[in-house]
Amino acid sequence: MEQRGKRSKPHEEGPIGRGERTDKERPEWQTRVHRVKSEEKSPLIPSAVTSEDLDFSVRVQLKTLTAENAEMVARHLAMVSLLIDDDPKLAHKHALAASKRAGRLAVVHETVGITAYASQDYALAIRELLTHRRLSGSHDQLPLIVDSERGLGRPERALEAVVGIDRSKLSTGVRINLAIALSGARLDLGQATLAVQELEIPELNPTRVFEQSPLLFRSYAESLRETGADGDKWDELALRAEKALSEQGEEVFELFEEISIPTSEEFERTLKPSGDSKRPDRKPYSSDRKPTPRDGERKSTPRDGERKYTPRDGERKYTPRDGERKSTPRDGERKSTPRDGSSSRPDRPKRPDSKGRGPRGAGR
Repeated sequence: MEQRGKRSKPHEEGPIGRGERTDKERPEWQTRVHRVKSEEKSPLIPSAVTSEDLDFSVRVQLKTLTAENAEMVARHLAMVSLLIDDDPKLAHKHALAASKRAGRLAVVHETVGITAYASQDYALAIRELLTHRRLSGSHDQLPLIVDSERGLGRPERALEAVVGIDRSKLSTGVRINLAIALSGARLDLGQATLAVQELEIPELNPTRVFEQSPLLFRSYAESLRETGADGDKWDELALRAEKALSEQGEEVFELFEEISIPTSEEFERTLKPSGDSKRPDRKPYSSDRKPTPRDGERKSTPRDGERKYTPRDGERKYTPRDGERKSTPRDGERKSTPRDGSSSRPDRPKRPDSKGRGPRGAGR
């Protein structure tokens, strides 16, 4: 008789329950389902990087956050500024981490847009930079918006992005970068002459050099060559501008006057009064001059026309003797003579009662 409950041989070879399965053993509908990967963690921040490494003007914009959250957002933004040139993709991850914590701040949208542009994610860059402009009302990142449209192969939309904007109100650096981006969009459309005209701005001046001047001069030289003109002169000016910037700093302006810092001796001579001055020379302070205090107070000398203080009749004169004051009875007070064994302190008169009947207890 066959015993019930006896397991077949295939089941005895492996454990009972859920075992490992391959894709071939899984049902067909399960093979079409992909597991959702867990959310990527925020990139690590070295302990040496603190919120103090972020520019103060940016930290002020984080005051609407809690203290702990603002600290982490500031550290992520500080990492962006450190990595944007060398590792833009890692900088973009830090910007996204800051966006998860403070996604409503304009400065965070701006940072995400800049890092997305550096990582060549032009669609995300346009979306984030447009959000930043809507929240802040600033056109500082307009050149990146125009160039991102070029990166997506849409030069017409790049030109439309600046319609209705007064370029004269933009800052110098933004105006130069915008002219370079618009000139590139004109070249994409085959409009070389208009590309040259886009670059002919007041900052295209060889006698005045800005941080963006080398790139401006080279872009102008390239646009001239597209029209058939010679642009070698502007390439030479770009080299000279780079040299001037490396020697004199980020920006080089025309000097209106020469400023000289006086030496310590010259500074002391300017402080001494001249011989024609009407003010009398004051005697310098000397350590030999010592005040003459009396009983811890400053001795005063009456001026001309002032009355010297004289004690009135009936007032007590105190003459200190051996650190004590000598008491003199007033008019009407009883002078007592101390007896043997009694105190030398004079007796004080008893206070009359409320009805003016003399000392209390009298006549009883």
